[in-house]
Amino acid sequence: MKLNLEKIGKKNICLIGLMGSGKSVIGKLLAQELRLGYYDSDNLIEKKIRKSINQIFSDHGESYFRNIEQDIVLSLLDKKNCVISLGGGSILSNLTRKSLFINSFSIYLKVDIEILYERLIKTKKRPLINNKNIKEKLIQLTQERNKYYRKANVIVNNLKNAEEALIAIKAKLQKYYE
Repeated sequence: MKLNLEKIGKKNICLIGLMGSGKSVIGKLLAQELRLGYYDSDNLIEKKIRKSINQIFSDHGESYFRNIEQDIVLSLLDKKNCVISLGGGSILSNLTRKSLFINSFSIYLKVDIEILYERLIKTKKRPLINNKNIKEKLIQLTQERNKYYRKANVIVNNLKNAEEALIAIKAKLQKYYE
């Protein structure tokens, strides 16, 4: 049995959602399960600029980061037979959204604010929540981005662990196997 993305008119599988929703962890696992390539847009940005995302935000600001992110994400969304984990805010770009929903089978990893808060409370690697009220910021980001996230082909709750979310994703992909 093999997943046939072409049959449904898609080039790849993309994971979208807020920071801390598990896109990178689940993306890697899903790619391994499906024997597909794997890309993480945030990792590729850091490699290209040779700085951490925190450092990019600090040195150049968010709009500079978003421009770089858009270029990298658009090139990724054109790739075939792979799983791509997108940065949480990449969905804010109109061009990215158009390309995402045309080219990719999109999976929104939905996580309750309380769980995200617990996952993110100790991190210093997330420039949008550094030195801020994390819960308030997560609520604000959810309000800004939910209208885009909800357009995903599939919505999967990632509440407990990556394995459970992976099982749910595989169940939803089952009908696209041949």
